[in-house]
Amino acid sequence: MSAIAFNTLPLEQALLDTVSDLGYKNMTPVQAQSLPVILSGKDVIAQAKTGSGKTVAFSLGVLSRLNVARFRIQGLVLCPTRELAEQVATEMRKLARGIHNIKILTLCGGVPIGPQIGSLEHGAHIIVGTPGRIEDHLFKGTLNFNEVSTLVLDEADQMLDMGFADALDNIVSYLPEKRQNLMFSATFPKRIETISERVMHQPEMVKVEDQVVNTSIKQLFYKLDNNKLRFNTLRLLLLQNKPQSCVVFCNTKVETQKVCDDLQDAGFNAVALHGDLEQREREQTLIRFANKSASILVATDVAARGLDIDDMDMVINYHLAHDAQTHVHRVGRTGRGGKKGLACSIFGESEEFKVAQIGDVYDRDFEPSPVPAHSLLDKAPYKPDMVTLQIDGGKKQKVRPGDIVGSLTGEQGISFAQIGKINVLDNTAYVAVARDASKPAFRKLTEGKLKGRKFRVRRVNY
Repeated sequence: MSAIAFNTLPLEQALLDTVSDLGYKNMTPVQAQSLPVILSGKDVIAQAKTGSGKTVAFSLGVLSRLNVARFRIQGLVLCPTRELAEQVATEMRKLARGIHNIKILTLCGGVPIGPQIGSLEHGAHIIVGTPGRIEDHLFKGTLNFNEVSTLVLDEADQMLDMGFADALDNIVSYLPEKRQNLMFSATFPKRIETISERVMHQPEMVKVEDQVVNTSIKQLFYKLDNNKLRFNTLRLLLLQNKPQSCVVFCNTKVETQKVCDDLQDAGFNAVALHGDLEQREREQTLIRFANKSASILVATDVAARGLDIDDMDMVINYHLAHDAQTHVHRVGRTGRGGKKGLACSIFGESEEFKVAQIGDVYDRDFEPSPVPAHSLLDKAPYKPDMVTLQIDGGKKQKVRPGDIVGSLTGEQGISFAQIGKINVLDNTAYVAVARDASKPAFRKLTEGKLKGRKFRVRRVNY
């Protein structure tokens, strides 16, 4: 399929200008196939994997239908997880920055509902949220969906896997019957078809074939003779490869937390991501993994949906995924953008049939590789290149990234090149600094001032 430019779409000039400013020139396959249908006002079911550009597709669809002068909720985007909802809202705000006075609100669980109710009293054009929290607001009478013209179900398969089918039915009952419905899903199980029949009106199907074979990803499989050796095999793979950015996939929340705890006890800089974490813990986990101060992220498939980290060195399947297509999504998180990637999978004798199924997808046989030498276990775990410093001040205290950079690079400070990613939240800020610069950086922030006042600073990792 030849490249199709965004400026061929019947979009308002403000949106086209913003798309161009963001560096988007040609559409991805899912955008090229779905956007003309979306902009024509029809319902759409699009099957496309994470990272395919679907967020831009449905965001442009929602934004193109808005009547900004009418300060009512006109677009509703439902996502399975808080992380994905935050990412979608961030992307939508970027695309909407050329439209004056547009308000996009995120409504997710894990945080107090009171401030959200306060924000809703001031109105909004678009709501992005998780089904459970949206349902809470509807039951409290704090949301009015009478003028919603577009409903988006993002990662619909995951929402159903997480048990949100009844919540989706409840939410839809509050929406106007006349509306556009857009459903995006990485897989298309029978349940998706069932819910689409209830929610949608004569939808058009858009299917983007997965690019299954990524030759830049090296896949290795390690067979266990004894399941008790599984954790040691994980340690050996980490010690041999020393990835600065690695996701370890587990199949359950309990397993995820245990593997993370065991890695930390063994001296690794690991963090966990699963559905039982509080919002602040999740934020800090994602920030540390993205800024390279935590080398290892142990996660479930659901939690890792929407994870947007481009330069991931390695993926390890602690247990094989339940199905071959999920395995493809997991390993596809490494080797992006033409870079080389490594995917290692640990399996026992009872999982051999899964290896065969994965081989069928890739049209090849995967032979077990030799486990790294056990003598590696005598070596000390490697440390990440970066250290995160947390500042007890954020947007509400008027702290800006430039203030942090200025403080760090001042007299007897560190160099600009030693500063990594900076994340400023409402009441907290995080800055990653090179490990060898962490002591002077800590001293500069502790002894110096931001916005004319001192803030408490602490190291999040060593």
